[in-house]
Amino acid sequence: MSRYIANVKKQFKFKHITTWLLVAIALVILIILSNAGALDRSTTGLLSKIAYSIILATSLNLVVGFLGELSLGHAGFACLGAYIGTFAASYLRESIDSKLVVIILAMLIGGLVAAVFGLIIGLPALRLKGDYLAIVTLAFGEIVRNIFKNLPMFGGAMGYASKTYNQKELFIIAFVAVIIVLILMQNLIRSKHGRAITAIRDNEIAARAMGINVTFYKLFVFVIAAFFAGIAGVLYGHFTTPILYTKFDYNFSIEILVMVVLGGMGSINGSIISATLITIINFELQAKLSGDLAAVRTLVYAIILILIVVFNNAPALKPIKERFSLNHLKAKRNAKKAAVIHDDAAEWNRIETKVKMDTVLTPDLPHNEAVTPDKPDKPAKEDKENG
Repeated sequence: MSRYIANVKKQFKFKHITTWLLVAIALVILIILSNAGALDRSTTGLLSKIAYSIILATSLNLVVGFLGELSLGHAGFACLGAYIGTFAASYLRESIDSKLVVIILAMLIGGLVAAVFGLIIGLPALRLKGDYLAIVTLAFGEIVRNIFKNLPMFGGAMGYASKTYNQKELFIIAFVAVIIVLILMQNLIRSKHGRAITAIRDNEIAARAMGINVTFYKLFVFVIAAFFAGIAGVLYGHFTTPILYTKFDYNFSIEILVMVVLGGMGSINGSIISATLITIINFELQAKLSGDLAAVRTLVYAIILILIVVFNNAPALKPIKERFSLNHLKAKRNAKKAAVIHDDAAEWNRIETKVKMDTVLTPDLPHNEAVTPDKPDKPAKEDKENG
Protein backbone atom coordinates (compact mmCIF):
# COMPACT_ATOMS: atom_id res chain seq x y z
CA MET A 1 0.00 0.00 0.00
CA SER A 2 2.80 2.40 0.90
CA ARG A 3 4.52 1.62 -2.41
CA TYR A 4 1.30 2.39 -4.29
CA ILE A 5 0.91 5.73 -2.46
CA ALA A 6 4.54 6.60 -3.19
CA ASN A 7 4.02 5.78 -6.87
CA VAL A 8 0.89 7.97 -7.00
CA LYS A 9 2.78 10.85 -5.37
CA LYS A 10 5.59 10.43 -7.88
CA GLN A 11 3.25 10.51 -10.88
CA PHE A 12 1.08 13.34 -9.55
CA LYS A 13 1.53 16.71 -11.22
CA PHE A 14 -0.38 19.85 -10.38
CA LYS A 15 -0.92 20.67 -14.06
CA HIS A 16 -3.05 17.52 -14.37
CA ILE A 17 -5.74 18.99 -12.13
CA THR A 18 -5.42 22.65 -13.09
CA THR A 19 -8.30 22.70 -15.58
CA TRP A 20 -11.09 21.22 -13.51
CA LEU A 21 -9.72 22.86 -10.35
CA LEU A 22 -10.09 26.30 -11.95
CA VAL A 23 -13.62 25.39 -13.04
CA ALA A 24 -14.41 24.31 -9.46
CA ILE A 25 -13.04 27.59 -8.06
CA ALA A 26 -15.10 29.55 -10.59
CA LEU A 27 -18.19 27.55 -9.57
CA VAL A 28 -17.65 28.36 -5.89
CA ILE A 29 -17.35 32.07 -6.72
CA LEU A 30 -20.53 31.93 -8.83
CA ILE A 31 -22.43 30.17 -6.05
CA ILE A 32 -21.39 32.90 -3.60
CA LEU A 33 -22.47 35.60 -6.04
CA SER A 34 -25.77 33.82 -6.68
CA ASN A 35 -26.54 33.54 -2.97
CA ALA A 36 -25.70 37.21 -2.56
CA GLY A 37 -28.21 38.11 -5.27
CA ALA A 38 -25.59 39.43 -7.68
CA LEU A 39 -26.67 37.10 -10.52
CA ASP A 40 -29.98 37.69 -12.25
CA ARG A 41 -32.04 35.10 -14.12
CA SER A 42 -30.54 35.86 -17.52
CA THR A 43 -26.99 35.47 -16.19
CA THR A 44 -27.72 32.12 -14.55
CA GLY A 45 -29.34 31.02 -17.80
CA LEU A 46 -26.21 32.04 -19.68
CA LEU A 47 -24.09 30.03 -17.24
CA SER A 48 -26.21 26.94 -17.90
CA LYS A 49 -25.74 27.44 -21.64
CA ILE A 50 -21.99 27.75 -21.17
CA ALA A 51 -21.89 24.55 -19.12
CA TYR A 52 -23.65 22.28 -21.59
CA SER A 53 -21.77 23.91 -24.49
CA ILE A 54 -18.48 23.03 -22.78
CA ILE A 55 -19.60 19.40 -22.43
CA LEU A 56 -20.60 19.26 -26.10
CA ALA A 57 -17.35 20.86 -27.33
CA THR A 58 -15.00 18.77 -25.18
CA SER A 59 -16.81 15.52 -26.01
CA LEU A 60 -16.66 16.25 -29.75
CA ASN A 61 -12.97 17.08 -29.32
CA LEU A 62 -12.46 13.45 -28.27
CA VAL A 63 -13.64 12.31 -31.69
CA VAL A 64 -12.27 15.10 -33.88
CA GLY A 65 -9.19 16.22 -31.98
CA PHE A 66 -7.86 13.08 -30.28
CA LEU A 67 -9.19 10.31 -32.54
CA GLY A 68 -8.89 12.31 -35.76
CA GLU A 69 -12.32 11.44 -37.20
CA LEU A 70 -14.72 14.10 -38.51
CA SER A 71 -18.21 13.70 -37.02
CA LEU A 72 -21.18 15.99 -37.64
CA GLY A 73 -23.76 13.99 -35.73
CA HIS A 74 -23.19 15.42 -32.27
CA ALA A 75 -26.43 17.37 -32.40
CA GLY A 76 -28.26 14.06 -32.93
CA PHE A 77 -26.85 12.61 -29.70
CA ALA A 78 -27.75 15.79 -27.82
CA CYS A 79 -31.25 15.57 -29.30
CA LEU A 80 -31.63 12.00 -28.02
CA GLY A 81 -30.52 13.04 -24.55
CA ALA A 82 -32.82 16.06 -24.49
CA TYR A 83 -35.98 14.21 -25.51
CA ILE A 84 -35.41 10.86 -23.81
CA GLY A 85 -33.88 12.32 -20.63
CA THR A 86 -36.65 14.84 -20.00
CA PHE A 87 -39.32 12.28 -20.96
CA ALA A 88 -37.87 9.87 -18.38
CA ALA A 89 -37.66 12.67 -15.81
CA SER A 90 -41.41 13.34 -16.16
CA TYR A 91 -42.11 9.79 -15.00
CA LEU A 92 -39.39 9.72 -12.36
CA ARG A 93 -40.94 12.75 -10.62
CA GLU A 94 -44.05 10.68 -9.86
CA SER A 95 -42.10 8.26 -7.67
CA ILE A 96 -39.10 10.32 -6.52
CA ASP A 97 -39.52 13.52 -4.52
CA SER A 98 -35.95 14.77 -4.82
CA LYS A 99 -35.42 17.00 -7.87
CA LEU A 100 -31.67 16.45 -7.70
CA VAL A 101 -31.99 12.66 -7.84
CA VAL A 102 -34.44 12.97 -10.74
CA ILE A 103 -32.13 15.09 -12.88
CA ILE A 104 -29.13 12.87 -12.09
CA LEU A 105 -31.05 9.76 -13.14
CA ALA A 106 -32.32 11.62 -16.22
CA MET A 107 -28.74 12.51 -17.22
CA LEU A 108 -27.69 8.88 -16.84
CA ILE A 109 -30.66 7.64 -18.88
CA GLY A 110 -30.19 10.24 -21.61
CA GLY A 111 -26.45 9.59 -21.75
CA LEU A 112 -26.87 5.81 -21.93
CA VAL A 113 -29.49 6.03 -24.69
CA ALA A 114 -27.18 8.30 -26.70
CA ALA A 115 -24.28 5.91 -26.07
CA VAL A 116 -26.32 2.94 -27.36
CA PHE A 117 -27.15 4.83 -30.55
CA GLY A 118 -23.50 5.86 -30.79
CA LEU A 119 -22.56 2.18 -30.77
CA ILE A 120 -25.23 1.32 -33.35
CA ILE A 121 -24.19 4.12 -35.69
CA GLY A 122 -20.48 3.72 -35.02
CA LEU A 123 -20.30 0.07 -36.05
CA PRO A 124 -20.96 0.74 -39.75
CA ALA A 125 -20.04 4.44 -39.93
CA LEU A 126 -16.51 4.18 -38.50
CA ARG A 127 -15.52 1.97 -41.41
CA LEU A 128 -15.64 5.20 -43.40
CA LYS A 129 -13.21 8.10 -43.21
CA GLY A 130 -13.08 11.81 -43.85
CA ASP A 131 -15.97 13.41 -45.71
CA TYR A 132 -17.87 10.12 -46.01
CA LEU A 133 -17.98 9.72 -42.24
CA ALA A 134 -19.06 13.35 -41.85
CA ILE A 135 -21.93 12.86 -44.31
CA VAL A 136 -23.16 9.67 -42.60
CA THR A 137 -23.09 11.21 -39.11
CA LEU A 138 -24.78 14.36 -40.42
CA ALA A 139 -27.52 12.20 -41.94
CA PHE A 140 -27.92 10.43 -38.58
CA GLY A 141 -28.52 13.74 -36.83
CA GLU A 142 -31.13 14.76 -39.39
CA ILE A 143 -32.90 11.40 -39.09
CA VAL A 144 -33.05 11.61 -35.29
CA ARG A 145 -34.58 15.07 -35.16
CA ASN A 146 -37.13 14.23 -37.88
CA ILE A 147 -38.19 11.13 -35.97
CA PHE A 148 -38.91 13.20 -32.86
CA LYS A 149 -40.67 15.75 -35.03
CA ASN A 150 -43.22 13.11 -36.12
CA LEU A 151 -43.76 11.34 -32.78
CA PRO A 152 -46.95 12.58 -31.05
CA MET A 153 -45.75 11.37 -27.64
CA PHE A 154 -42.92 13.92 -27.85
CA GLY A 155 -45.17 16.79 -28.95
CA GLY A 156 -44.59 16.42 -32.66
CA ALA A 157 -43.72 19.60 -34.53
CA MET A 158 -44.89 21.74 -31.58
CA GLY A 159 -42.10 20.38 -29.39
CA TYR A 160 -42.02 18.50 -26.11
CA ALA A 161 -43.29 20.57 -23.19
CA SER A 162 -40.72 19.65 -20.56
CA LYS A 163 -40.59 20.93 -17.02
CA THR A 164 -37.72 23.36 -16.56
CA TYR A 165 -35.40 23.34 -13.58
CA ASN A 166 -34.76 26.28 -11.28
CA GLN A 167 -32.12 28.32 -13.11
CA LYS A 168 -30.24 29.25 -9.92
CA GLU A 169 -29.81 25.54 -9.18
CA LEU A 170 -29.44 24.23 -12.72
CA PHE A 171 -26.20 26.05 -13.49
CA ILE A 172 -24.64 24.53 -10.35
CA ILE A 173 -25.64 21.02 -11.42
CA ALA A 174 -24.44 21.74 -14.94
CA PHE A 175 -20.99 22.91 -13.80
CA VAL A 176 -20.63 19.95 -11.46
CA ALA A 177 -21.34 17.77 -14.51
CA VAL A 178 -18.66 19.73 -16.40
CA ILE A 179 -16.10 19.04 -13.66
CA ILE A 180 -16.91 15.31 -13.63
CA VAL A 181 -16.69 15.14 -17.43
CA LEU A 182 -13.32 16.95 -17.41
CA ILE A 183 -11.90 14.62 -14.75
CA LEU A 184 -12.99 11.52 -16.66
CA MET A 185 -11.80 12.90 -19.98
CA GLN A 186 -8.38 14.02 -18.80
CA ASN A 187 -7.75 10.74 -16.99
CA LEU A 188 -8.69 8.89 -20.19
CA ILE A 189 -6.35 11.00 -22.32
CA ARG A 190 -3.38 10.46 -19.96
CA SER A 191 -3.97 6.71 -19.68
CA LYS A 192 -2.60 4.00 -21.97
CA HIS A 193 -5.95 4.02 -23.75
CA GLY A 194 -5.55 7.71 -24.47
CA ARG A 195 -2.08 7.10 -25.91
CA ALA A 196 -3.54 4.38 -28.12
CA ILE A 197 -6.25 6.78 -29.33
CA THR A 198 -3.74 9.49 -30.25
CA ALA A 199 -1.56 6.86 -31.94
CA ILE A 200 -4.50 5.96 -34.18
CA ARG A 201 -4.91 9.64 -35.02
CA ASP A 202 -1.23 10.08 -35.89
CA ASN A 203 -0.83 6.92 -37.97
CA GLU A 204 -3.55 4.30 -38.08
CA ILE A 205 -1.45 1.80 -40.05
CA ALA A 206 1.44 2.02 -37.60
CA ALA A 207 -0.94 1.74 -34.64
CA ARG A 208 -2.52 -1.37 -36.14
CA ALA A 209 0.94 -2.83 -36.75
CA MET A 210 1.84 -2.27 -33.09
CA GLY A 211 -1.13 -4.40 -32.03
CA ILE A 212 -3.62 -1.66 -31.13
CA ASN A 213 -7.24 -2.69 -31.66
CA VAL A 214 -8.22 0.20 -33.89
CA THR A 215 -11.87 -0.80 -34.30
CA PHE A 216 -12.38 -1.13 -30.55
CA TYR A 217 -10.85 2.25 -29.73
CA LYS A 218 -12.77 4.05 -32.47
CA LEU A 219 -16.05 2.65 -31.15
CA PHE A 220 -14.98 3.34 -27.58
CA VAL A 221 -14.32 7.04 -28.25
CA PHE A 222 -17.48 7.38 -30.32
CA VAL A 223 -19.64 5.85 -27.57
CA ILE A 224 -18.03 7.93 -24.79
CA ALA A 225 -18.48 11.14 -26.78
CA ALA A 226 -22.13 10.23 -27.47
CA PHE A 227 -22.69 9.57 -23.76
CA PHE A 228 -21.38 13.01 -22.79
CA ALA A 229 -23.42 14.65 -25.56
CA GLY A 230 -26.53 12.92 -24.20
CA ILE A 231 -25.82 14.38 -20.75
CA ALA A 232 -25.51 17.85 -22.29
CA GLY A 233 -28.81 17.29 -24.06
CA VAL A 234 -30.56 16.46 -20.77
CA LEU A 235 -29.23 19.68 -19.26
CA TYR A 236 -30.55 21.57 -22.27
CA GLY A 237 -33.94 19.86 -21.89
CA HIS A 238 -34.20 21.05 -18.28
CA PHE A 239 -33.09 24.55 -19.31
CA THR A 240 -35.75 25.42 -21.89
CA THR A 241 -39.28 24.44 -22.81
CA PRO A 242 -40.62 23.32 -25.17
CA ILE A 243 -37.83 21.20 -26.65
CA LEU A 244 -37.97 21.88 -30.38
CA TYR A 245 -36.46 19.62 -33.00
CA THR A 246 -35.35 22.70 -34.94
CA LYS A 247 -32.65 23.40 -32.36
CA PHE A 248 -30.75 20.23 -33.28
CA ASP A 249 -30.28 20.84 -36.99
CA TYR A 250 -26.97 20.59 -38.86
CA ASN A 251 -26.16 24.21 -37.95
CA PHE A 252 -25.96 23.17 -34.31
CA SER A 253 -23.49 20.40 -35.18
CA ILE A 254 -21.42 22.90 -37.18
CA GLU A 255 -21.47 25.32 -34.26
CA ILE A 256 -20.10 22.65 -31.92
CA LEU A 257 -17.43 21.79 -34.48
CA VAL A 258 -16.50 25.49 -34.73
CA MET A 259 -15.95 25.52 -30.95
CA VAL A 260 -13.53 22.61 -31.30
CA VAL A 261 -11.66 24.08 -34.27
CA LEU A 262 -11.31 27.55 -32.75
CA GLY A 263 -10.12 26.16 -29.45
CA GLY A 264 -7.58 23.90 -31.09
CA MET A 265 -7.79 20.27 -32.14
CA GLY A 266 -6.89 18.07 -29.21
CA SER A 267 -6.94 20.92 -26.68
CA ILE A 268 -9.40 20.53 -23.81
CA ASN A 269 -8.60 23.97 -22.40
CA GLY A 270 -9.07 25.52 -25.83
CA SER A 271 -12.48 23.88 -26.21
CA ILE A 272 -13.56 25.26 -22.84
CA ILE A 273 -12.48 28.79 -23.74
CA SER A 274 -13.97 28.75 -27.24
CA ALA A 275 -17.28 27.22 -26.05
CA THR A 276 -17.54 29.94 -23.41
CA LEU A 277 -16.63 32.71 -25.85
CA ILE A 278 -19.00 31.60 -28.63
CA THR A 279 -21.88 31.09 -26.19
CA ILE A 280 -21.42 34.60 -24.77
CA ILE A 281 -21.21 36.09 -28.28
CA ASN A 282 -24.46 34.36 -29.29
CA PHE A 283 -26.16 35.50 -26.09
CA GLU A 284 -25.10 39.12 -26.51
CA LEU A 285 -26.06 39.19 -30.19
CA GLN A 286 -29.51 37.79 -29.44
CA ALA A 287 -29.99 40.43 -26.74
CA LYS A 288 -28.69 43.37 -28.74
CA LEU A 289 -29.83 42.44 -32.26
CA SER A 290 -33.48 41.56 -31.89
CA GLY A 291 -36.61 42.54 -33.80
CA ASP A 292 -35.77 44.15 -37.14
CA LEU A 293 -32.04 43.58 -36.58
CA ALA A 294 -32.42 39.82 -36.07
CA ALA A 295 -31.45 39.19 -39.70
CA VAL A 296 -28.14 40.98 -39.11
CA ARG A 297 -27.28 38.75 -36.17
CA THR A 298 -26.09 35.82 -38.27
CA LEU A 299 -23.98 38.12 -40.43
CA VAL A 300 -22.29 39.72 -37.41
CA TYR A 301 -21.74 36.31 -35.84
CA ALA A 302 -20.10 35.03 -39.05
CA ILE A 303 -17.83 38.10 -39.25
CA ILE A 304 -16.72 37.62 -35.64
CA LEU A 305 -15.89 33.95 -36.29
CA ILE A 306 -13.94 34.88 -39.44
CA LEU A 307 -11.91 37.43 -37.50
CA ILE A 308 -11.13 34.86 -34.80
CA VAL A 309 -10.02 32.32 -37.41
CA VAL A 310 -7.83 34.94 -39.13
CA PHE A 311 -6.27 35.90 -35.80
CA ASN A 312 -5.52 32.26 -35.00
CA ASN A 313 -4.02 31.36 -38.38
CA ALA A 314 -2.64 34.52 -40.01
CA PRO A 315 1.19 34.25 -40.32
CA ALA A 316 1.58 38.03 -39.88
CA LEU A 317 -0.11 37.89 -36.46
CA LYS A 318 1.83 34.87 -35.26
CA PRO A 319 4.67 36.90 -33.59
CA ILE A 320 2.10 38.98 -31.69
CA LYS A 321 0.25 35.86 -30.57
CA GLU A 322 3.44 34.15 -29.42
CA ARG A 323 4.64 37.27 -27.62
CA PHE A 324 1.58 37.44 -25.40
CA SER A 325 1.00 33.69 -25.09
CA LEU A 326 1.17 32.04 -21.68
CA ASN A 327 4.04 29.78 -22.75
CA HIS A 328 6.10 32.76 -23.89
CA LEU A 329 5.47 34.69 -20.68
CA LYS A 330 6.35 31.61 -18.62
CA ALA A 331 9.59 31.07 -20.58
CA LYS A 332 10.47 34.75 -20.14
CA ARG A 333 9.96 34.52 -16.40
CA ASN A 334 12.11 31.39 -16.19
CA ALA A 335 14.84 33.10 -18.21
CA LYS A 336 14.91 36.01 -15.76
CA LYS A 337 15.22 33.60 -12.86
CA ALA A 338 18.11 31.80 -14.57
CA ALA A 339 19.90 35.11 -15.21
CA VAL A 340 19.99 36.03 -11.53
CA ILE A 341 23.42 35.22 -10.00
CA HIS A 342 23.00 33.86 -6.52
CA ASP A 343 25.71 33.88 -3.81
CA ASP A 344 28.01 30.93 -4.39
CA ALA A 345 29.05 29.15 -1.24
CA ALA A 346 32.12 27.85 -3.10
CA GLU A 347 33.72 31.20 -3.97
CA TRP A 348 37.50 31.23 -3.83
CA ASN A 349 37.66 33.70 -0.94
CA ARG A 350 35.57 31.28 1.16
CA ILE A 351 37.62 28.14 0.54
CA GLU A 352 40.23 27.47 3.24
CA THR A 353 43.65 26.72 1.73
CA LYS A 354 47.16 26.34 3.19
CA VAL A 355 48.50 28.98 0.83
CA LYS A 356 46.91 32.39 0.63
CA MET A 357 45.71 33.23 -2.84
CA ASP A 358 47.52 36.61 -2.82
CA THR A 359 50.93 34.97 -2.26
CA VAL A 360 53.26 34.89 -5.24
CA LEU A 361 54.17 31.25 -5.77
CA THR A 362 57.63 31.35 -7.35
CA PRO A 363 61.14 30.48 -6.00
CA ASP A 364 62.93 32.85 -8.41
CA LEU A 365 62.41 36.06 -6.44
CA PRO A 366 65.52 37.54 -4.78
CA HIS A 367 65.69 37.66 -0.99
CA ASN A 368 65.47 41.42 -0.82
CA GLU A 369 61.96 41.44 -2.37
CA ALA A 370 59.02 42.35 -0.15
CA VAL A 371 57.34 39.05 -0.67
CA THR A 372 59.36 36.11 0.54
CA PRO A 373 58.49 32.69 -0.72
CA ASP A 374 57.70 29.94 1.71
CA LYS A 375 60.63 28.12 3.26
CA PRO A 376 61.38 24.99 1.23
CA ASP A 377 61.34 21.57 2.79
CA LYS A 378 64.60 20.16 4.22
CA PRO A 379 66.53 18.11 1.68
CA ALA A 380 66.83 14.42 2.25
CA LYS A 381 69.90 12.90 3.94
CA GLU A 382 71.19 11.45 0.67
CA ASP A 383 71.14 14.87 -0.95
CA LYS A 384 73.31 16.34 1.81
CA GLU A 385 75.92 13.63 1.41
CA ASN A 386 76.03 14.12 -2.35
CA GLY A 387 76.18 17.90 -1.98
